[in-house]
Amino acid sequence: MEELNVKLANLIFPEITETIEDLEKRFPKRDLPEGAEVTRFAPSPTGFLHIGGLFGSLIDMRVANQSNGKFILRIEDTDKKREVENGITLLVKELKAFGINNDEGVTGEFAEIGEYGPYKQSAREYIYKVCAKELIKRGRAYPCFCTAEELDKLREAQERSKQIPGYYGTFARCRNYTVEEAIAKIEAGDKYVVRFRSLGSHMRKVKVQDIIRGKIEMAENDQDIVIIKSDGLPTYHFAHAVDDHFMRTTIAVRGEEWIPSSALHLDLFNTLGFEQVKYAHTPTIMKNDNGSKRKLSKRKDPESAVSYFIEEGYPADSVIEYLLTIINSDYELWRKANKTANWREFEVKLNKLNSSGALFDMVKLTDVSKEVISRLNSAELLELVLAWAKVYDNSLYELLNKDLAYAKQILGIERDNATKIRKDIAKYKDILPNIFYMYDELFEKDIENGYNFNLNNGKLTMDDVKEVISNYIELHKQGLTKENWFEEVKKMAEGLGYQVNMKEYKANPDAYKGSIADVTGIIRVAITNRQNTPDIFLIMDVLGANKAQARLEKVLSI
Repeated sequence: MEELNVKLANLIFPEITETIEDLEKRFPKRDLPEGAEVTRFAPSPTGFLHIGGLFGSLIDMRVANQSNGKFILRIEDTDKKREVENGITLLVKELKAFGINNDEGVTGEFAEIGEYGPYKQSAREYIYKVCAKELIKRGRAYPCFCTAEELDKLREAQERSKQIPGYYGTFARCRNYTVEEAIAKIEAGDKYVVRFRSLGSHMRKVKVQDIIRGKIEMAENDQDIVIIKSDGLPTYHFAHAVDDHFMRTTIAVRGEEWIPSSALHLDLFNTLGFEQVKYAHTPTIMKNDNGSKRKLSKRKDPESAVSYFIEEGYPADSVIEYLLTIINSDYELWRKANKTANWREFEVKLNKLNSSGALFDMVKLTDVSKEVISRLNSAELLELVLAWAKVYDNSLYELLNKDLAYAKQILGIERDNATKIRKDIAKYKDILPNIFYMYDELFEKDIENGYNFNLNNGKLTMDDVKEVISNYIELHKQGLTKENWFEEVKKMAEGLGYQVNMKEYKANPDAYKGSIADVTGIIRVAITNRQNTPDIFLIMDVLGANKAQARLEKVLSI
């Protein structure tokens, strides 16, 4: 029988001359420090990087980097139907945009680094066939001649009789061919795939150790899965075992949807004689949809694609820091204690990763992003905004470039050397709506439909507005400083019948024309046509005394 198995293996793979032992020598165990982990991110080149992919790759990179290990980018491109043109280029570009840099593996459409490659599965066909040939020699793999139509009928019959679906046991017809019969069919030109011959039984249990979830018990694998397709390329399951072994992966971080396949993968590793890789099954990224949770959808949810965050102008660090709060709940405490530290200094702990569904919260992401942007000075923010606007908002790019020094001053308001940093910007797309009034042409266009003087629930009239403005113009001409501006405005307000003590005003609002908030609000709207802005004195200071006065006088001309 052994001689016949060798004959069958040579018939199927005549070009394969190496053995698994040869591959072990070509891809030896890595010389890394004790405790170093080797991780991999292995997406398909579909041209779409899901936020869940970024989530997983971030974990991969941090676990490898913080243990002085290696992070690999491997491309699973054996399903050519899903592949898109320049998909790898786009994938690498988007990963790098978020600071995800691999130590080894694919670096471009036709480029890679490292000594354990090739790192594209389509280029590893020879390696898979070496392993498959060895299994055939040992009687643990066989050719299957079943057509797609026959397999469909088998599945339908199993469903009707309420049997576990699949190709196993008595349902695995080709498993029972003698080696001579299989050889004869191949020599006759019959088409075939190569299947794994499992010795397992779904009546027995197997335990899989998971770093995140602990021990998971499930039925043993008994499926004779396809390992080499008719095109000569492997299925995912077989490629996983072969690639992770010969790339010397130590931890396979992957989504929880792969938990049911763990028994099969354990079976493959054991049969091939490979050391079992450690698994860390991460939770699925979910969304709250009218009170119920569901997976983020490519069709329904723009935020499912990382390209959305790039196009909207969320800083890369904002998205990464938000994902870190999902990965480890203590990240927020760490950030409060390490306000200026780089997020790469935070140690990701797999055993503290929540195993339940990870809820993606855009509101929280926005809050995190405001915090991230608040840590930038005006020069840093301007550089990032310009880089984004050059690609995604040409009008903003041209506006800022008219006077870069002035743009820097604008972005520095309540930012540079401020005791209380403004936190009103969550993404670069928010910049223009928050600073448009600093540019005369945009301000003039905004007030074409009138000023937004809806103050104090309509209690104040336009005559009241003009009275405040005319009196303030006289103060403005005095060249007030930041230190005395508010005190002088309060004196003016008291003289006009406004209460400057907000507690007293709230206790008896009808006794006064309005409050100091109404007075400063009138000045704010006259200058910006907005009721909520950063410090109005600083805005006027950057605008310049003459421009500010011109805007104040414009209100009087209404």
